[in-house]
Order: sequence, then structure tokens, then C-alpha cells
Amino acid sequence: MSKDFKVKVLATGMAVPEKILTNFDLEKIVDTTDEWIRKRTGMVQRHIADENTAASDLAYEAAKNALQYANMEPKELDMIVISTVTSDYSFPSTACLLQEKLGCRDIPAFDVSAGCTGFIYGITIAKQFIETGYYNNILVIGVEILTKITNWKDRGTCVLFGDGAGAAILTRATKSDSSFIIDTYLGANGKVAELLIRKGGGSRNPISKKVIEQDMPFLEMEGNKIFRLAVKAMGDSAEIILKKNNLTGNDLDWLIPHQANLRIIYATAHRIKLPKEKVIINIQKYGNTSSASIPIALDEAIREGKIKRGDLVMLDAFGAGLTWGSVLFRY
Repeated sequence: MSKDFKVKVLATGMAVPEKILTNFDLEKIVDTTDEWIRKRTGMVQRHIADENTAASDLAYEAAKNALQYANMEPKELDMIVISTVTSDYSFPSTACLLQEKLGCRDIPAFDVSAGCTGFIYGITIAKQFIETGYYNNILVIGVEILTKITNWKDRGTCVLFGDGAGAAILTRATKSDSSFIIDTYLGANGKVAELLIRKGGGSRNPISKKVIEQDMPFLEMEGNKIFRLAVKAMGDSAEIILKKNNLTGNDLDWLIPHQANLRIIYATAHRIKLPKEKVIINIQKYGNTSSASIPIALDEAIREGKIKRGDLVMLDAFGAGLTWGSVLFRY
């Protein structure tokens, strides 16, 4: 399919709950220590949603921030794409709930389920609609409230996750615009799907007393296997998209990796020979917010003045599915 239009990241936004849970707080909940968590993950704290906050609520705040940054009204949006595995309900989609909150009725709105890679999947989908001339402005959001599906008795997983939302507005760029998405890359391997999974609550294991007693409503992860696969997949994803566009790590101004684990982040940077100084890291503040981690990091880096217009930026992620992907763009 020919590309009729270029696509650029117009604006970003983010939102996190007010409540903060520190490593020291976790010491009182499970058998762990601040030192162990920092050494293994790089995490220091994470934000936790209260019982009345759902995914659409955080998505709404992130969307408002992005719209304000873009000086745009909700009615100017042509589509909403949300990545989440912790939607308000099984159905309708969180995107439809957000559409109503924003007051932009009748535009298409749908959710994507690709785990921590979901925001990159969402960007890729939105890019196609704008490139081909279907739409001009698309809101893409990654939002998760993982702490509500976390088993707080499992010290291997409960120390990892936080809640949050990140948003980006993609728009049609002019032919002379120096800001545009260069390329995207996606992959998946369903053969190892059960390494990171929430077994309860779907049509395979509907909610029942047995399902609840077996902790199936909570997410499960085989951490060591996921770690090895993530290191390889994120490194491969970064190398593939660079090579495809005749670039190397030396050409990048910034890498924004999924904030899952500091060791995975550094391994990815090392793979493409990128100095640590060019890697955006905020895992110490938010933990792993799944598909929200990359847009949150992107928004922070832009608002802090690190990422500037014209910078060459790569997004790189790995998540449940298993999925992986990358985005290369000039901001």
C-alpha cells in the first residue's frame, strides 16, 4: 500500500494515581526487601489506584493532558485506540467508555490487547489509518491498573507492577514536516503464551469458586523465562528496525524501552551499542505499568525537555502474547 501522507506525534499526556507504594511498604506485605527489589528490578516505588478508579478514569486524565498540550478539542479526534489488559469491563471497550467521557461521540473507538507491547501495536494501527488518508487525528492510549489483578501474596510479581496511563495524539504531517514516524515493527509468538497470563475470568475459565480458590483471576508470570525472552526479543526488535532503515544505534538520540526491568533495559541498549545516557528510564518511580510505561516515559521526557523536535527516537517493548515491537520516529 502506497503512503500518501506522513504521520507525526503531535502531543502526549499521562496520568498516575496519587497513592504511592514504596519498596519499604512492600516489606510489610510480603517477604522481600528494598535492597532485593532495587537490585533485581531497579524499582523504588509505584503508583496504586484506589478502589474507585478504573482504566477509563486514568485514560481520561491522560487524554485531557494530551489534548491540552496539542491545543485541540475532543471533537477534532477521528478515532480512539486504547491498549489495555485491565479494561473497566470485559465489554464494552474502555475506548468506548473514554469516547463518552470526552464527549466525542460517533467516532470509532476500540481496544487492543497486546500486553506491554500494546501501545506500539496501537501506534502502528493508527499510523495506517492516517497514512492512507482515512483519518487526520487519532488518540492512542496505553492504560493499566495491574494492581487490581496482582496477587499480593506472590512476592515474585506483586513488587513489579504499578498503575498509570499514557497518551499520544497522532496527526497528519505535511510533506515538509521534519517530525514523522519512520517505521514500525511488530512480532508475536503464541506458543509460549502461558509464560505470562491471567487464566481466570475469560471463556476458558469463567469466574467460579474453584477459579477464585486457585488464584486464577490474578496474573501469573514465569519470571526467569520471561526475562530471557524479553532480552532477546527487545534486542532483536531494535536491531531489525534499525537495519531495515539503514541506521545504527549511533544514529539514535533516544531509546524509550518498556520499563519492565532495569537489567532488560540496559541489555537492550548494549545490544545496539547505545550509551546509557541516551536511554529514558523512569522505572524507579512507576514500576512496570505494562502498556502505559512507554507513553508515560515519552510524555515525561518531552515535558522535561530531554526529547526535542527533530530528535530520532525509538520505542521498544515486549509483553504478554508473547508480543514485541518497535517504533522509529522523528519527534
